[in-house]
Amino acid sequence: MPMARGWESKDVESQVEETQAPKQKPGSGPKTPEELKRDEERKDLQLSRTRIVNDLATATHPQHRKSLEAALAHLDKRIAGLS
Repeated sequence: MPMARGWESKDVESQVEETQAPKQKPGSGPKTPEELKRDEERKDLQLSRTRIVNDLATATHPQHRKSLEAALAHLDKRIAGLS
């Protein structure tokens, strides 16, 4: 069946708007500055954790591995505290 002209472009436009809109739980309302700060800190900690995990995968010296494992445990503890 033929479709009305312009329908596809409007559908694509609405899909683009949905992906660009901030993702929030329905009914949760805007986040407070404290929540935004906590989310930003959690994201930073998770990035640091990813870097340490990658470094740990290639570390060969026992002291370096021990240091990375301690840092990883510390980050895990801080991330858990933010959740």
